[in-house]
Amino acid sequence: MIKTILLVGLGGGVGSILRYLTSMLVTTYFHTVFPLATFVVNVLGCLAVGLITGFLESRQILNFDLKVLLITGFCGGYTTFSTFSAENINLFRSGHSLAAFIYLSASILIGLSAVWLGLALTKASQQ
Repeated sequence: MIKTILLVGLGGGVGSILRYLTSMLVTTYFHTVFPLATFVVNVLGCLAVGLITGFLESRQILNFDLKVLLITGFCGGYTTFSTFSAENINLFRSGHSLAAFIYLSASILIGLSAVWLGLALTKASQQ
């Protein structure tokens, strides 16, 4: 258990640093109201999850520690959107399309609502 936590922390730390560097690079060269840095990070994170998963599956590598380090840790630290996307693909691949649609819809609607609620609660507490 401790080894797993350390692997997640190591991968997550590296992923978080790379997320910051990617965001800084994008915002240095592209000035727009569109949240391009987050978009680029999310797309690259999804690509990384796909590449890592595809590589491990194609070579039948079932190493739990490697998955925890690279997917849960690194990709999760880089962007949780990659994990969200991979989970939805897994639901679709396993024939659970309805669950995937519910997960997609609920995550977006409830996530946006939770941000709105958090903002509203902090605004109300300042009055």
